[in-house]
Amino acid sequence: MLSESWKSSLLCVSIMASTFGCDLIQIKDETENERKPVARVQDKFLYPEDLLSIIPDGLSPGDSSERAERYVEDWARKQLLISEATSNINIDEAEIERKVLDYRYSLIGYEYEQFYVNQNLDTEVAEEEILEYYNNNLDNFVLKQNIIRGKYIEVPIEAPNTRRIRTLIRSKKDEDFEELKSYCLSFASTYQLYDSVWMVFEDLVKNSPLAEVPNKVQFLRSRKYIENSDNDHLYYLLIEEYRISDNISPLEFVRDQIRNIIMNKRKVDLAKKLEDEVYQRAVQNKEFEVFRD
Repeated sequence: MLSESWKSSLLCVSIMASTFGCDLIQIKDETENERKPVARVQDKFLYPEDLLSIIPDGLSPGDSSERAERYVEDWARKQLLISEATSNINIDEAEIERKVLDYRYSLIGYEYEQFYVNQNLDTEVAEEEILEYYNNNLDNFVLKQNIIRGKYIEVPIEAPNTRRIRTLIRSKKDEDFEELKSYCLSFASTYQLYDSVWMVFEDLVKNSPLAEVPNKVQFLRSRKYIENSDNDHLYYLLIEEYRISDNISPLEFVRDQIRNIIMNKRKVDLAKKLEDEVYQRAVQNKEFEVFRD
């Protein structure tokens, strides 16, 4: 932990940073000997001005002090680990510097790749492309869970006119759907009314007595409409369609997943295209060559 005097110094730094902006502050003592460090690890010192860059403009003094304390502790831990490492193993400084440079170049290259991809990425994915990918990769879309399409409603046991739910949930009339939706908005604890949406069955019923059904596959195969209850709620489930795990997923259930796959492939292709273009342009302009014996 920091001493009270150093906390006070940090507080002053944070106030100055908030008031004048970090870019405009330079703390300079008259002599190097007069500088008061915030922390020390062996012969390494950390000074208040070293903390300016970690304090954003507008941060309150209290939050600035807390952030500075965390930074000081992290700094000390890292310095202690480095000291421990250098005492126990031989460190190849040249190799470390090479890795640091490689990492730096990788970061710079990655930032430019992201900029290039964001500027050139086509975000429109046609339905035909999704369908083609689905048909060509069916083995990748085997269900790991049981899924259903249908309606599910959970209402408190004291909700009014619950008998009406039985009629409305099975009706195909638009006016009944609107009435059911209005009822659920007013009284339901949980509901899913759009039967075009595929849902993981176990996730849908996980907080209901239906979660305790021992053989869910047999349950899905034998039941289309279910009512259940416990001490607090009534549960209504209408199953329009189901698919059992280990079968091929319907396209509707994996459409977003396929779209993301296609988008990620485009990003990878764009990054490779950029790398190839930069390389070929450099060769053509004689900006790059390999000297061979």
